[in-house]
Amino acid sequence: MFLGVDGGGTKTAFSLIDARGRLVAEARTAGIYYLQQGIGIVEPLLRQGIGEVCATAGIEVAGLSHAFFGIPCYGEISADVPVLDALPRRILGDVGYACGNDMICGWAASLGGADGINVVAGTGSIAYGEHRGRRWRAGGWSELFGDEGSGYWVAVQGLGAFSRMSDGRQPASALVEEMRRTLGVRTDLDAIDIVMNRWHGDRGKIADLSKVVTRAAEAGDPTAAVILGRAGRELALHVEAGATALGFEPGQAVPVSYSGGMFGSAHLLGSFREALEHGGHGYELREPLLPPHVGAAVYAARLAGHPIPLDRISAVPSLEGLS
Repeated sequence: MFLGVDGGGTKTAFSLIDARGRLVAEARTAGIYYLQQGIGIVEPLLRQGIGEVCATAGIEVAGLSHAFFGIPCYGEISADVPVLDALPRRILGDVGYACGNDMICGWAASLGGADGINVVAGTGSIAYGEHRGRRWRAGGWSELFGDEGSGYWVAVQGLGAFSRMSDGRQPASALVEEMRRTLGVRTDLDAIDIVMNRWHGDRGKIADLSKVVTRAAEAGDPTAAVILGRAGRELALHVEAGATALGFEPGQAVPVSYSGGMFGSAHLLGSFREALEHGGHGYELREPLLPPHVGAAVYAARLAGHPIPLDRISAVPSLEGLS
């Protein structure tokens, strides 16, 4: 039985697949993005999720064959890497495992572990690809000076538009009223208190405001549509950089897929697709084969020397819609 763990900013999803590629069990806990709350949150949440998914499958932890843990921010703070690498050992005992950045989960899931590039746009954003043994990452430089096209980035653009509409620097649109209702402000300046003081700048809570922008765009708001259009183009830049770095030749077919909640926006996905169509390579945009947490389990099987055939991967369902 192979365990996959896809850690994220708002949730951590767990899956178990057997040697035939059959999805056996799933579980979910809170997110393990530890930069705000400290690295101490990671082990208890992993222990909880592993316990739940194994209980659902009716097996002991010792019955696992191999595991892969996709951890947000993994590799971005050098001093934390050995600490994160050691955490699963206290839970798994002698079971083999590996840790890596959660971007690998999205890539393994979306493309079935085949050469190509996957873009993740959830709370944050990042792209990861492989081609003929090369590996490349683009984006994921944190919400302060990166994560373009992510939920956090879209939310911040939306808050910026809200502030400009509020004080007259930009003509008001439906977005401003939608933001007022969602924040529950008495005066527009209350937004500062809510976001900075009550939420303490919480990354996940701010990113959730991207839904306001998405709803406004779906209702025909032009400002919201512009924000999401730009988000799609920013994400396409990740792919362009990756295709060049990985050695894809101009005009060569480049498989591209995507994962993360922001791609649920038709405006963003449409902009992303259009930007790729006008890019410098022959991009083949593919719908994801699997949700990322199942991709993590597929990757665990590959690491253990038991790769799941692609035809079986494409047939794996999600039991509970945890993606």
